[in-house]
Amino acid sequence: MWSAVKSGGRLRRYAITAIAVIASLIVIGRITGILVDWLWFSSVGYDRVFWTILSARALLFAVVFAVSTGAIWLSGILAHRYAWGVDISRAEAASPSGTREVTGDLADLFAPRVPWRSSIACAAVVFGLLIATSEISNWDIALRFVYQVPDGGRDPIFGRDISFYLFSLPAYVALKNWLLWLVFCSAIVAGAVYGLRGDIAPQWPAQKLSPAAITHGSALLGLFLVVKAWSWWLDRFLLLYGDNGVVVGASYTDVHVKLPVLWMLVGLAAASSVALVVNLRRRSYLLPAALALLVFGSSFVCAVIYPPLFQRFYVKPSELRLETPYIEHNIALTRHAYGLAQIAVKPFEAEQALTLDSLQANRATIDNIRLWDVQPLMDTYAQLQEIRTYYKFRSVDIDRYQLDTGYRQVMLSARELEPAMLASSAQTWVNLHLIFTHGNGVVMSPVTEKSTEGLPSFYLRNIPPVASGGPAIHEPRLYFGENQQDYIIVKGSVAEFDFPKGADNAYTTYSGHDGVAIGSVARRSLFAWQLDDANILLSDYITHESRILLHRDIQDRVRTIAPFLSLDHDPYVVAANGRLFWMQDAYTISQWFPYSRPGFGDSANYIRNAVKVVVDAYNGTVDFYVSDPADPILRTYERIFPGVFKPLDTMPPQLRQHVRYPEDLFLIQAQLYRAYHMDAPEVFYNREDLWQFPRELVGMDGGSAASTMPPYYTIMRLPGDARAEFILMLPMVPSQRENMIAWLAARCDPSGYGKLIVYTFPKDRLVYGPFQIEARIQQNTEISQQISLWNQMGSRVIRGHLVVVPIENSILYVSPLYLRAASGQLPELKRVIAAYGEHVVMEDSLGEALAALFKESARAASPARGTEDARAREALAHYDRAIERLKAGDWTGFGAELDALRRLLEALGAGRSDNQK
Repeated sequence: MWSAVKSGGRLRRYAITAIAVIASLIVIGRITGILVDWLWFSSVGYDRVFWTILSARALLFAVVFAVSTGAIWLSGILAHRYAWGVDISRAEAASPSGTREVTGDLADLFAPRVPWRSSIACAAVVFGLLIATSEISNWDIALRFVYQVPDGGRDPIFGRDISFYLFSLPAYVALKNWLLWLVFCSAIVAGAVYGLRGDIAPQWPAQKLSPAAITHGSALLGLFLVVKAWSWWLDRFLLLYGDNGVVVGASYTDVHVKLPVLWMLVGLAAASSVALVVNLRRRSYLLPAALALLVFGSSFVCAVIYPPLFQRFYVKPSELRLETPYIEHNIALTRHAYGLAQIAVKPFEAEQALTLDSLQANRATIDNIRLWDVQPLMDTYAQLQEIRTYYKFRSVDIDRYQLDTGYRQVMLSARELEPAMLASSAQTWVNLHLIFTHGNGVVMSPVTEKSTEGLPSFYLRNIPPVASGGPAIHEPRLYFGENQQDYIIVKGSVAEFDFPKGADNAYTTYSGHDGVAIGSVARRSLFAWQLDDANILLSDYITHESRILLHRDIQDRVRTIAPFLSLDHDPYVVAANGRLFWMQDAYTISQWFPYSRPGFGDSANYIRNAVKVVVDAYNGTVDFYVSDPADPILRTYERIFPGVFKPLDTMPPQLRQHVRYPEDLFLIQAQLYRAYHMDAPEVFYNREDLWQFPRELVGMDGGSAASTMPPYYTIMRLPGDARAEFILMLPMVPSQRENMIAWLAARCDPSGYGKLIVYTFPKDRLVYGPFQIEARIQQNTEISQQISLWNQMGSRVIRGHLVVVPIENSILYVSPLYLRAASGQLPELKRVIAAYGEHVVMEDSLGEALAALFKESARAASPARGTEDARAREALAHYDRAIERLKAGDWTGFGAELDALRRLLEALGAGRSDNQK
C-alpha cells in the first residue's frame, strides 16, 4: 500500500512537471514571437503600430481576465461560504442521531475531500482565461470606440450620428456579450459548488434548494436580467440591420411593433431584477421561477410570435404603401454606404453614326483596344520569357504608361522566383534561403499589337530587362512580390544568384534597406527557435552583417503592418523611376452601417477604398497613402496610429500616374447598382428596371461556355471630353434580356480619379448587347466555317473576351481569336472579329477588321447612283486609299486621305446646292 502511495506521488509529480514544461514552452514561444515581431516592425519603421496593437491586446486581456476571474471566484467563494455543508460538525451536531441531515450522494462523496478554495480559484482562472482569450480579437473594436470621429450623417429612425453605429454599437454589443458570459460562468461555478455541497438535492421532500442557493440564484438571475434589459435596449438599434425581403433595415413592423415590444421587455426585465433584489431576503424559489417564466415567455410571445403575424395579416396586404418610407431609407443609406450616390448619370444616344472621321478623331481609343486576354498572354509569356524553370509569371497586370508612342495601355507581369521549380537535388537550405533570393524584371507588351506570327510585341523583355519603347529599368530585382512565402538571408558570405548569363551566372549582393540583423549568436538563436530552423544557428555562411528578410509576400507584409485593412485581390507591379513597385488597394469595411444592404464578405455593408499602399520591390518599404480622406473609419485609424497614413498628394508623381480604380470595389458597386440605380420606391419595390451583368462566350470553341462578362480597363475618350483617359468599365443589360441598356465607367487618371459615371441608352431603341453580338458572330457563315476548319486541322480555337468600345455616341465590338496547337502551350493571336450595327467581320488585324467593317457599312449606307462623275470617282479613290492606310496602321496617311476626301465632298455638296438653286 505504501508503494502504491509513493507511485501515485511520483505520477503526480511527473504530471505537474510535464504541465510546467509545456506551459513554459508555450510562454517562451509567445515571448520569442513577440520579440521577433518587434524586431521586424522596428526594421520597417512601424514599431509604434506594433506597440499600439500589442498594448491594446494586452490591456484588453488583462482587464477582461482580472474582472472575469475575480467575479467568477467571488461567486464560487460566496457559494462555498454560505452552503449548508460548510460546517460539517455543526450539521452533524444538529442531527438527533449525530449524523448529517444532508445525505446527497455527491455531498457525501466530495464535500469532505475537495480543497474548495483552490478548486474554485482554478475554475475561476480557467474560465477567466477562456473568456479573456476570446475577447482579445476585439482590440480593434475597443480602439475604434475610444478614438472614434463623428461621421456627420444621421440615421432616420433614432437620429443618431452614423459614427454611433460604426464605432459605439459594436463595442456595446461586445461588452454585453462578455457580461452575459460572465454571469453564465459565475452561475456554473456557483451551481457546481452548491450541488457538490448538497445544497441542491433533488431527493429532499420539502424543498430542493437551500436558502443560500436561492439567495445566490436570485442575485445572479437579477444580474442576468439587468444585462438582458440592456441587451434589449441595444436590440432597438439592431432593428436597422433587419431584412424582411422587401426592406433592408427597420421596416414598418420593426418600427411599429418590435420597437414598442423591446421597450416593454426592457421595463419588464428591469422590474423583475428589482423584485429579485427583494427576494434576497424572502428566499423563495418560486418568485425567481415565476419572473423568469414571465420575462422569457413574454419575449417569446411578443417578440417571436406576434411580429410575423402582424407582418402577414396587416402589412402584407398594403405592403407598398406602408413600407415606402422605409424603402426610401434603405435606398438612400445603401447608396451612401457604397458610394453610389456620387455616380453621375448621363445619356448615351447609341447612334449608328460612326465613320472613318470618328475613328481618326478617336485614334487614342482605337490604339488601345485590348486584344490580349490575361490567360493566353500569361501562357505566351511563360513560353517566351520565363527563360529558366525557376522563374514564374504569377499574374498579368493591366496599366497605362506615357511612352514615346503616346498614352498607351499595356499588360505586364513580374518575373518572380519560384524556388520549388529548382531541380530536387538543388533544393538545399543554402540554395533556398541564401542563394536563390529574388526575381528579376518585368515583361511588358501593348494591348493591341502583335507580330506577324501572332505573338505579342514587347516593350520590355529578357533578363536584365531590355526596353524597346517601354520605360527603362535600372533596378529590376524583386525581393518582394506575390506568394513569396519563405524567409531569405542576405549579406552572407555566399553571393546571391542574380540571373543566367550565357553558360555562366551573374551574382549580386543585396544592398537594400530591409531585413533584421542576425549577426549575433543571440539573434541567430532567437530566429532559429522561432522559425524552427536550426540551420540559421549552425550555418557558416551567416556573417555579422547578415540580415534576414521576412514577410516577403506583399499582401502578407501589408496585412502584418495593418491588420485592420482589407486588401484588394490584385496587387499590380509598376515600373517608375527605373525601379519596380507594387501597388495594393486597401479598404475600410464595416458590417455596422444602418439601413445598408450587405453586399460582400462576412455580411459587410460599407466599404471605402481609403488607402493606396506602395511596396518597393527591392527595399520592401511600405507606404500608406490616404485616397479617401472623408472616410470616418480611416480618420479614426489616423487617430489610433498617428504618422502611418500620408496624404495622397505626397505620393511621388511617377507613381501617382499609375493609381487606378480597384476592380473589387467596382464589382461590388456595380452589383449593388443593378438595383439601387432605381431611386423611386415604387419602381424599386416592383424591380421594374433591374439590371444585370451581360454574358459572353469564352474558352475553346466548340466548348465555349457562356460566362458573366468581367469589368475591364481601357483607354478611351469619354463622350464630351477632350482627351482619352484610363477607365474601368462594364456594360449593363436588363434583367432577363440581352440587349444593352447602359455602361458604367470609373475614371482612373489623377485629374478625375474615383468619379463614377453611368451612361444610359434610350429605352425606345435596341442596342445589341454582348451576348447578342456573340450570337451574330456564331451565325456568321464565313466565321463559323473558318473556326470549324481550324478545329479539324489539329488546332484549337480560343475565343477571347468581347470588348465593348464606346466611341463618341456609337458602340463598337471587338473580340480576339487565338489558335493553339492541340498539344502546344503557345496561343497565337490569329484573327480579330469586329462588329458594328448589323455588320460582323473577321480579319488578320484590328486595322484590317475596322477597314473591312466600315467599308461594308459605307456601302450599305450609300447605294450606288450609277454616276460616272469624275469627282465622285476621285472621292472613292481617296476613300480606298484611306482604307489601305488604315490597314497598314499609317495614321498620318489615313488622316491626309480623309482631309482630301472631306474637301472633295464639301465641294460636291456645294455643287449640289448650286444646282438646286
